Amino acid sequence: MLDFKGMARKARLTMLSVGLCIVSFGAGAHHSFPATYVEGGKTTIEGELASFMFRNPHSYIHVNVKDAASGNVIRYAVEWGGAATLGRQGIERSTLKPGDHVIISGLPARNADENRVLLKTIERPSDGFRWGFEGETFN
Repeated sequence: MLDFKGMARKARLTMLSVGLCIVSFGAGAHHSFPATYVEGGKTTIEGELASFMFRNPHSYIHVNVKDAASGNVIRYAVEWGGAATLGRQGIERSTLKPGDHVIISGLPARNADENRVLLKTIERPSDGFRWGFEGETFN
């Protein structure tokens, strides 16, 4: 005689095990910030915001920074939290606009030629907007 209840229970356990494997693989596939950025390092850039890409899994700010030595403008890519996380912290798509003068501090890229920063703090002096100074973080 076939044990349908036992078979259904085994099928559910198998599906649950497969689901957990898939979820754990996805979590492990997320990139490692220490592989891209210097942990414990700090850099500060100041310039005009070129664009704000408010999206998941990470938002990006592009900032035009004038190089003190050459006077040339260098565009930095600044990685921030995802739209969902930032939205819960009061950040919206309209929070930052092209032309905003911003000061950003964060972790520098391991490869300095990449002109990348992992954002830790941002401020806009024109109106006092600040983020990251009171414990706002993302992972």
